[in-house]
Formats: sequence, C-alpha cells, structure tokens
Amino acid sequence: MAVVAVLVAAGAWLSVAWTGRPGELSAVWIPSGILCAWLLMKPHAAWPAYCLAGVAADMAGQVLAGAPVPLASMLSVCHLVEVLCVAFFIRRSIPDIRDPRHWVHLGGVATASTLAGCLVSGLLASLVGRPFLGAEPVEVFATWYGAHVMGMVIAGTTALVILVEGVRVLAPPGRRTGFILSLVLVCLMGGFAFVSDYPLLFLTYPPLLLGAFRHRFVGAAVGVSLLALIGVSSTAAGYGPLAEVAGSNLAWRMVLLQLYLAGGCLITLPVVLAMAERDRLTARVRDSEQRYRLLADYSGDLVVRLSSTGERTYVSPSALEMLGWAPEDMLGTRWDLIHPEDREAQRQAMLEVLASGLPQTHRYRVRHRDGRYVWTEVVMRSAPRGGTDDERDLILSGRDISKRVAAEQALEASRQELQRLTMIDALTGIANRRQLEHRLSRAIARLGQEGSAVALFFLDIDHFKGVNDTHGHASGDSVIRMFAQRLQAHAGLGGLVARLGGDEFVILLDGDVTLAAASKIARKLLVAVRAPMRVSDRTLTVTTSIGMAFAAISASEDDLLSAADEALYKAKERGRDRYETAIVGGTALVADRADGVPPHGGRTGQHKGPGKKWGAG
Repeated sequence: MAVVAVLVAAGAWLSVAWTGRPGELSAVWIPSGILCAWLLMKPHAAWPAYCLAGVAADMAGQVLAGAPVPLASMLSVCHLVEVLCVAFFIRRSIPDIRDPRHWVHLGGVATASTLAGCLVSGLLASLVGRPFLGAEPVEVFATWYGAHVMGMVIAGTTALVILVEGVRVLAPPGRRTGFILSLVLVCLMGGFAFVSDYPLLFLTYPPLLLGAFRHRFVGAAVGVSLLALIGVSSTAAGYGPLAEVAGSNLAWRMVLLQLYLAGGCLITLPVVLAMAERDRLTARVRDSEQRYRLLADYSGDLVVRLSSTGERTYVSPSALEMLGWAPEDMLGTRWDLIHPEDREAQRQAMLEVLASGLPQTHRYRVRHRDGRYVWTEVVMRSAPRGGTDDERDLILSGRDISKRVAAEQALEASRQELQRLTMIDALTGIANRRQLEHRLSRAIARLGQEGSAVALFFLDIDHFKGVNDTHGHASGDSVIRMFAQRLQAHAGLGGLVARLGGDEFVILLDGDVTLAAASKIARKLLVAVRAPMRVSDRTLTVTTSIGMAFAAISASEDDLLSAADEALYKAKERGRDRYETAIVGGTALVADRADGVPPHGGRTGQHKGPGKKWGAG
C-alpha cells in the first residue's frame, strides 16, 4: 500500500508540475491510471483501504506541486470517482485479468470503461471546479477528459502490464538493447517534431509503431509516455507546431496535444492487442506441440507417422527400447522390418484407413534389431498433412504384445490338447467313443456318394475275464494296450481304431473301401492278435472275435451298429477267434473268396431291421 501511495503522489505532482502553472489542468493525468491498475490486481475487500490511501496521496502530490488545498481536495474526489467507475466495470466483465486469453476482450472493455469513467469525472469536475479553475465548463471538460483518458491509457496500461508480468518486462533479457534503441528513436523523432515549427508530428508515429510491434504493451505505453513528456514540456513552453496552431491559449494547446497523443494510442493499441493475441496463440501452439512431443517421446508405446506411400517420417524414441532400433534407423520406406507374411495385410490396412478415414487395429510382427520378430498391436489413424485434408498421413500407435501373443498361443495349445484328450482313450491312447461317434456320423453322411462305403468292426478279447481273474488287472490292462497296438498296426492308413470300454473295441473303415478289402483286414487282425504277448514275466496268448457291418448305400447309424453287434454275437456263438460279416441294406454281397465262403469260418449275410446302440452281444 505504501508503494501505491508513493506512486500516486509522485504521479500527481508530476502531472501538475507539467503544466508549469498551479491551478491549471494537466495535459495527461497519471495517478488515476496507477491507482486503477492496482485495484484491478486486488480483491474487492482491499479496495476501501487502497482508495483512502490513493485519495490522500493524490491530494498530497497536488499540494506539493503548488495546487491550493481546496482545489486538490475537490479534484482528488473526482479522480476517485473516475478510478472506481473504470475498475468496477473492468472487474465485473473480466474477473481474472491475468489470463492472456482475455486480453483482447480486456482492451475493448477497458476502452469503453475509460471513456465512460472519464466522462463522469469530467462532468463532475467541470461543475464543481469552475470557482477554482477560472475557466468555462466546456474548456474544463475538454481539457480534463483528454488528460484523464490519456492518463488511463498510458499510465494504466503500463502499470497493469508491470503488475501482471513484473518489472523485468521493462527490460527483458536479450532484448534490452533493442528496447532502448526504439525508445531513443522515439525521443529523437519526438524532439525533432516538437522543436520544429513545421507540422511534422506524424514522423513520431512510425517509431512508435515499431516499438509497439517489437515490444508490445510496454513499447507502446513507454513510447506514448515519452511523447507525452516531450509534447507537454514543449507545448507548455510555447514551442512546436501546436503553439502556432492554437495561439497563446494553453488549454486549447493541451487539448490538441491530447488529440495527438490519442492518435498515437489509437494506432498502437490495436497493433499491441493483435500481437498479444498472436503471441498467446503461438505460445499455445508451442505448448501443445511440446506437450504432444513429450507424450510421444516418453510414451512406452511406439508412435510412428507414415506418409501415404508407407515412408516413415517420424518414429518416437521408444523404438529403441521396444525394437532395438534408433528412431533414425527406422525412417524411410523399410518394409523389410515387417514380417514377410504380414506385409501385404499391412499395405491393405493402410489403403483402407486412408480411403475411409476410420481407425483400425491390427497385429503384425516387426523385426527386432537382434533378428527376432516382435508381435505388435497397432492402432492406425489418418491425419491431415500440413493442417489440410488435401493430403493425409497415417499415425500409428503400437505396443509390444509378444507376451500376450505367447500366452494366447499357449492357451490355444492347451485348448487343443484338452480337446485331443477328450477324444482319446486314456488307457490305450487310441480314439475313444466320442471321436468314433464324430467320425462315424460324417462317414454315414457320405454314404450313397460314388466310391463311398463304410465297414464297421466290433471286436472284443475272447475270455478276457479269465485273464483278469488269473493274472490280475494290471496284466489285463497290459493286454488291452497291446491288443490296441495290434489293431492300429493292421487297420490300414485310413482306419480308425477306438476303444468303447473294457475289452470292447471298434474299427471304422470309410471312403473307397470294398467288402473284400474289409474282409482281408479282418483276417489279418485275427492272425495278429493270436501272436503271443509278453506281459511282465509271462507269455499270454489271446484271440478276438469280430463282427463286421458293411454298407455301400445309404444306411442309418443304428442299422450299422446293430448289424456289427449281431455279427459279433454270431462270431462268438460259432466258436470265437473268427469274424462274421453283415451287409446293411440292399442285397447280400459275397466275400472275396471264389466259392463265396469267407476264410477261417467267416460268413457273409444280410442285415435288416432296427438298430442297437453301442454294445456287444
């Protein structure tokens, strides 16, 4: 508060001292702008204290400059009314003036508020100050209004910029020399224009614009302040073109000077506001670029920008950690980094995204620097190139999913293994009932097609119960396993050997199979099973009985099963260690013996009638 009081008092003293005559109105009134800027930076609760300090300092500065106490008191009150009007309307419209996004709007609001506030204070001063100032109200108002508008614009803007950005804004590092040179140029042109009797005041505007363009608010405010200092001093002393135009009337010379300074403000403030908005947008773009570059550079995901031809124009640094390649090594068109099996799919995906504009997610393998391939999951999006939609690039965001793919592959292998186990008999390792049913249903569905037939064998081990009772179940299990192995060895390449349970087995032959071929396999099986089996420390000999059902035309599953079951029953009934054949549907077929009698007691018959599901007689 002490600082603002000192500044207001100094500004009041300087403004009065400029006129050179006590009781005269100043050409530029400085303290109101300083106090208004200070109030805008403070909360409403602090305003009363700052207003009292400002009024006291204002009056003290005027008195020190030689103004009568009654006049100084009256003018201080008018100044306070002006300051409160301007500060109130600005704060109501823009609560946070520190935000650069509001500065363009702030310029418009501050201009309107200044014009209105100075109008109110000017009318008030012209009414109550006439006895003290000894001038007509119109003359008082004109001089007052111009001086206070100039003071608000020049001093208020300068003070506000310093309060928002700090004192360093007056001499920013790296630009101090340029700032000083621009001010020197303004002083030189201003001194020349105001000393000359010729109307050359326009020469001061180019260096003023240069300062505003290069140094923004501070350049404009300080430049206009210097012109005001030079102009007031010269005009009050009777020098310069304004003295020639307005004669000896100091008040009207000051009005003309205010109009000249107002012109300087009008040509610089729009430039300053436009440049401030440009700086704000530039900073916003720079911050946005830095933010996205930070995300791309430090993201664990790999970010790649591709042209429509597949050329990489940007690769994020995460490529080194993820793939072992430095980003610069991956730039350009390097299809060799994509797994050969994935390249065509990648090209097609790029074309689809560019054509549709819709993002897609793909998996493909990228070669690591050490030669292995890394599974990546990539989200591919199209993006405009250079900010226009005429040409578009692709933005790829990918991550290493090698562990996930390995887990998925292991899970799939486990699933397949589980599925295989559900189709395999645990004791023998051959097909089980479920696999047999699946294969048989497909074989029956093909019946009736040219070159398609089905031969279904039912087998069991003769007198197997005796093996278990005599030698134990462990030996019985060994016999079953060896029995299954012999069946697999002689069932043919296309034959399916399945265990139903216990000592019951099934062999399925389908496709291009004939009755003769099936009978031949049955005879081989009988011979193979009779061979001695070495079980633990003993040798066992077992035999088998076979019931074979054969169908070359359409037949049902039940018919085949029933026929095979009945044939097995007959084989056991006729002495075991033999096979019997039943033809399903049509007329009876004969075996591959010329006399029609199957070897080793085998017989061929015709089966008709309802079926029987899975089981032996």
